[in-house]
Amino acid sequence: MSKLKTKYICQECGYESPKWMGKCPSCEQWNTFTEEIYDKNIKKTNMGINRSFYTKPERIRDIKIDKEDRISTNINELNRVLGGGVVKGSLILVGGDPGIGKSTLLIQVANNMASTKLRVLYVSGEESAKQIKIRSDRLDIDSENLYILPETNIEVVKKSIEDLKPNILIVDSIQTVYSPQLTSAPGTVSQVREITSMLMGISKSLGIATFIVGHVTKQGAIAGPRVLEHMVDTVLYFEGERHNTYRILRGVKNRFGSTNEIGIFEMRDIGLVEVKNPSEMLLSGRPMNTPGTIVVPCMEGTRPMLVEIQALVSSTVFGMPRRVATGIDYNRVVLMMAVLEKRVGLQTQNMDCYVNITGGIQIKEPAIDAGIICAIASSFKDKEIDHNTIVMGEVGLTGEIRSISFIESRLKEAMKLGFTKAIIPKSNMKGLNIDNKKMDVFPVGNIIDALDIVLGG
Repeated sequence: MSKLKTKYICQECGYESPKWMGKCPSCEQWNTFTEEIYDKNIKKTNMGINRSFYTKPERIRDIKIDKEDRISTNINELNRVLGGGVVKGSLILVGGDPGIGKSTLLIQVANNMASTKLRVLYVSGEESAKQIKIRSDRLDIDSENLYILPETNIEVVKKSIEDLKPNILIVDSIQTVYSPQLTSAPGTVSQVREITSMLMGISKSLGIATFIVGHVTKQGAIAGPRVLEHMVDTVLYFEGERHNTYRILRGVKNRFGSTNEIGIFEMRDIGLVEVKNPSEMLLSGRPMNTPGTIVVPCMEGTRPMLVEIQALVSSTVFGMPRRVATGIDYNRVVLMMAVLEKRVGLQTQNMDCYVNITGGIQIKEPAIDAGIICAIASSFKDKEIDHNTIVMGEVGLTGEIRSISFIESRLKEAMKLGFTKAIIPKSNMKGLNIDNKKMDVFPVGNIIDALDIVLGG
């Protein structure tokens, strides 16, 4: 028997090496090489061009397009993230931490689509048919057009697709499916790349909308080669704390829609339930008349949301004060504290400072800068802020408050929830159309004026 031939492949970028290396020379990551078996005697496919049939170049003005056909998932939050529904023939990658609810979401999507007379094939490489049935009974899922296939061999999956001819295909997960033509183990770079390529070909040629689940690494990125995210049409990340009931579905890539939209769900015993009013959810249980808390309107795509920023400033007992930020960029908090010290005169160099965005969500837009400063100043001075007040605006290093986008959408969302006082950038007043009877709007040009209004000087 001939000796097996092996090579080493980087699990991050797919770089191949005849021997093991500690650091990948391509992506410069450490300890990413794994040994895989290969056979030099396997004949490679003929990559030459078949002259009898090939694609011809076309003028762009001669190309005819139709509005892409979309299939509703009957889940409004998911439709919003996808850009209005699932496009036929698209390949959608869903990633997230273990136990976050990826399989629960997709089995609900499968049931909803099967209920509209669409044929759905759910391929599971991690659970048996009976295990899926137990979960389906708990979620009250029992559609006659939903088919379950517990299989990891891609050849068997392809045969089932040919026989069943489904409209929707769900593969859970891509790391468990393998091709017997490759000698490497399931989940390796070569297997994931090959399986994804096969599924993409099936989706495009037969017009099947395909969902694939991807595992994530310790760093939170989808496991496997980075090319995996480039091959698919849409990449969705399911976020949230496992011990928190709320989940956020965020699109980070979408060829058929915006990548700024998010969907919010609540995990219950009956499955994932849409949160139709996220502002009300995020502000539930908000303390009234307490120093160090303020409400800020932020934008996620086209959706305005009200979030609560909490700050706690206390004397440090260590030689170096602590700075802790949750749900917001740590460096942004340090920057705002420097502005407070230099431009306002609040001496916080010997104080611990903790800033938190309630609800377990991440906010990255700079429009919450003014809210961070007001919350920190309120806790530092131990002065409460009127609970009917909202603050918004980007803060520069000189203490000026700059204009922000979607100002009217933010104000209307605040008025809907009963807020009566708003502090906004002065430059946003031009062309502003708002009902002054329902809300008092205070335009400010710098952070000192904003603090004078919210804290009374």
